[in-house]
Amino acid sequence: MTAPDAGILDADLIRSRVESDWNRIVELLSRKIALQSVSAKGITAEHMKRSAEFVADELKLVGVDAKVVQATNEDGTPGAWEVIGSRIVSPDAPTVLLYAHHDVQPVPDASAWNTDPFVATEIDGRLYGRGSADDGGGIAIHSGALKALGDDLKVNVKVFIEGEEEMGSPSFIPFVSAHKDEFAADVIIVADSGNWAADIPSLTTSLRGNTTVDVTVRGLKHPVHSGQYGGPILDSNTLAAMLISSLYNENGELAVPGVAAEEPVGGLQQDVDESGVRADAGVVDGYVLAGTGSLASRLWTRPSLTVIGFDAQPVEGSFNVISPETRFRLSLRTAPSQRPQEAQAALVDYLKRSAPFGAEVEVEAGENGMGWAMDPNAEATKDALEAMEEAFGVAPINQGQGGSIPFIPELQRLFPSAQVLVTGPEDPKANAHSPNESISLTGLKDNVITEALLLDKLGKAGK
Repeated sequence: MTAPDAGILDADLIRSRVESDWNRIVELLSRKIALQSVSAKGITAEHMKRSAEFVADELKLVGVDAKVVQATNEDGTPGAWEVIGSRIVSPDAPTVLLYAHHDVQPVPDASAWNTDPFVATEIDGRLYGRGSADDGGGIAIHSGALKALGDDLKVNVKVFIEGEEEMGSPSFIPFVSAHKDEFAADVIIVADSGNWAADIPSLTTSLRGNTTVDVTVRGLKHPVHSGQYGGPILDSNTLAAMLISSLYNENGELAVPGVAAEEPVGGLQQDVDESGVRADAGVVDGYVLAGTGSLASRLWTRPSLTVIGFDAQPVEGSFNVISPETRFRLSLRTAPSQRPQEAQAALVDYLKRSAPFGAEVEVEAGENGMGWAMDPNAEATKDALEAMEEAFGVAPINQGQGGSIPFIPELQRLFPSAQVLVTGPEDPKANAHSPNESISLTGLKDNVITEALLLDKLGKAGK
């Protein structure tokens, strides 16, 4: 059996095929929203199994031999309901793995939504509903692209639709390790990120890593009266605040020796708009953004430190006593290429040797997640950028992401020869993880066309 004839399909032909399939794509996404696939309500629960079965059935309609398999956690307990499948055109053809996830974030307060979060509602060209963008849109992209290509598909396709991404993917590595044959590929397309804007496409060039530490600062063996001992003895909350503030320089930049910083991967095509960041984050008018250099590097590739937990006496019920010890948790986002274990060790070392006034400092190391950086010179990267420009009609503006998706570097580790491309259906208005999550329908259509064109390009002779 020989590989299919190589060639590049016309973008207008692909667009016409997607247009004719458009009602099905939107209906698929609408039905997916209605499933309420909230993994926080139980990864192993029946509603998650039904969600996986729905996705598998939809993939079968576009030629994928899909099935639902339950993962197993490292401790042997049942894990998430996963969807795996394949469509093999030739043993000589390149193989592409398509990733998305079918679980969604919970809705803690439905009253914060303008629409029913689990009823797909179209308003002004956007489809609202929980999971519309994250990551039902990714599933819709894969389905629409495979349908558009039909018998013209020139690559072998493997599909993995995960069922626990929103819960940190605890059974991801055991599952992949147990099904390596179903994951081995030349190119991996992760459709779980987003674009610069609904009408401007992007490849995600990098992801920061993450590490956490719990810190206890102790100045006393027990509480004492603030009137009797206050002055020479500082309370532990103040000591903790001094220690935290010492981590930064006068510009508000993290300045811990051994914690690395990087510039945007592949170069910076356009800096992030400060007014947009301020508006999206709800920054108060007088606050000056910390750090120097491009805003993109500060958000994407330089390290950032956040106090995500702080144990202290609440204001209500407080009294005149000097607190003896304070505990807080630090979350460190690391530069894409730095090993988080290395950054964690540097942070722990700094905290222990920088105790204010000789206070006791204990540090408990937490979990680590590696960052990731795209290969900007890979052939698959060039194909993706070409496909995006043909589909959207404008040149892509690539962007990093300040957050972390630890399974991507794990995939790269398990399959080092594979090229990883991170795409996705989100845009700055998507509100993923927040009330009124939505997806641009025109953006989704262009994303479907992009992936179809990309798969066609990846099937070129000599790939």
